[in-house]
Amino acid sequence: MAVPSTETIATVENAAEVARTSIWRRLLKDPQAVVTASILLIIFALGVLTPFLTQHGPNEADLSMVNAPVGTPGYPLGGDEAGRDIWTRLLHSVNTAGISALIGTSMALLVGVIAGLVGGYFGRRLQGATEWLFSLIMTFPGVLLLIILMPVTGGDYRVTMLIFGVLLAPGVYRIVRNLVLGVKNELYVDAARVSGLGNVRILSRHVLFVIRGPIIIAGAFMAGSAIAVQSGLAFLGVGSVQIPSFGAMIASGFRNLYIEPTQFLWPSLTLGVITACLVLLGNALRDTLEGSKPKAVKMGKGQRVIEDLPEEEPAEGEREVLLRIRDLMVAYPSPSGELNVVVDSLSLNVRRGEIMGLVGESGSGKSQTAFATLGVLPPEAVIVGGSIRFDGRELIGLTDREMRAVRGTEIAYIPQEPMSNLDPNFRVGAQLVEGVRAAIGGSKAEAHRIILELLQRCGIADPQRTFDSYPFEISGGMAQRALIAAAIASRPKLLIADEPTTALDVTVQAEILDLLRDLQEELDMAVLLVTHNFGVVADVCDKITVMQSGVVLETGSAIDIFLRPQHDYTKMLLGAILDEETVRADPPVAAAEGRHTR
Repeated sequence: MAVPSTETIATVENAAEVARTSIWRRLLKDPQAVVTASILLIIFALGVLTPFLTQHGPNEADLSMVNAPVGTPGYPLGGDEAGRDIWTRLLHSVNTAGISALIGTSMALLVGVIAGLVGGYFGRRLQGATEWLFSLIMTFPGVLLLIILMPVTGGDYRVTMLIFGVLLAPGVYRIVRNLVLGVKNELYVDAARVSGLGNVRILSRHVLFVIRGPIIIAGAFMAGSAIAVQSGLAFLGVGSVQIPSFGAMIASGFRNLYIEPTQFLWPSLTLGVITACLVLLGNALRDTLEGSKPKAVKMGKGQRVIEDLPEEEPAEGEREVLLRIRDLMVAYPSPSGELNVVVDSLSLNVRRGEIMGLVGESGSGKSQTAFATLGVLPPEAVIVGGSIRFDGRELIGLTDREMRAVRGTEIAYIPQEPMSNLDPNFRVGAQLVEGVRAAIGGSKAEAHRIILELLQRCGIADPQRTFDSYPFEISGGMAQRALIAAAIASRPKLLIADEPTTALDVTVQAEILDLLRDLQEELDMAVLLVTHNFGVVADVCDKITVMQSGVVLETGSAIDIFLRPQHDYTKMLLGAILDEETVRADPPVAAAEGRHTR
């Protein structure tokens, strides 16, 4: 039996610990986040405590203190060209910067988030209207517009930042809208609609909560932009001269640069530190929020989770084993961080030229086994242990580049829902040609010829028409035949078919099964057929493996499984097959429960 290595166990435990840790705790463990947040907290705390830390007003001038040096009593950082206390004006400038960031960012988020939610969630007309409006706003020259509107705003930087927030809103709008378009069709959103929740509740609870991460990150960067723009306008002398700000102080220091260069240093250094900390904090937030999802445990060199297993010699009259899976364990981290095993110590053999049916109810781990063999498990999946050998080569531990040499060439895949696996933006032929060239190489013309021949071989009467069609212009059966044609183009040794007939009607299902059986005989390839339908395996499979809850319950020839099932679960699945000789005698569940509750 395969035993996980010490390194792998430590890695998995570390992944579980990370998953259990809240976002705030992960931020506290990030030195960049802690340092930048601490610096910002100290700077703005000093601004709030300005009345207790200064002896003068920000515009209080003393001619005897013009260009006073650093360390002058009552003037810790000296006096400026007008005899004003630089320390006092610096702290008041911090407050001006904080208010500017708060107003500009809040307005941008308020307008952009609401418009993005509305534009992404509701119909095309509303979406078109919001898109047109924000595209129009983006055409405005931001800083120039703020300068032009100064007579309207009266030089009040707070009103100016409100307008600047509106000008920042299109960036937020596009982020939110694009995220909402990807979330609104999720099943949990549909379930919320069906349960009777209103649109406001759905948007606030089920949509906004999911997309909050990028919005928070954008807010951190916009705060720095608002401070920089307000300071830039003040540096140009646009606005009230009575409001202390970094821009006004830098302009004053710039005029006095050759007399007292330190007057230029203090506001420049503080402004630079604040904006740099906001950018770095935004990066830390991005890394934390985007890294909050569990990552896959990479099984590279030094993290092998298997022991080398001796090859088994085939019995007399049996073919050589092509795919050998031993003690495979696949798990997913739960919200609490614990690993939930979905495939538990699975072992099976698929021999050359053999059709193996992998049967079980939904959630039994069939597709996870297929995806592990293909090396396409989701990022959050963790391979805890086991071995997958294909044609004598261990697949667990291969890099993605090494797997690409096997996937699509020696191992091919037929998906469950053909229409979902074809891009509606491109013609069917263009997508199939791209896949064939990636698998077997050659020119585009050669791939075109091969695809047309295979489409005809797969039972499509007019291959050229299907080749030139978009996915939405053909039926599900034709789409499945097209994907089968692409899968067998490289003459693979193993074909993995994941519920290849589920999305098709009964007559087309039979045709697809006949096609698979004929192709398997022609190419002498092995087939791993993943299905929950015993009728399908009875029609095409040589051997059957029955799974439940990630565990193999029974393996044997198709005849033995159907005539002499050993496990109660297998008997139950076989008993659930409907035929013309079986009459259901038990009452419907709802009716039975109704009688008991009376």
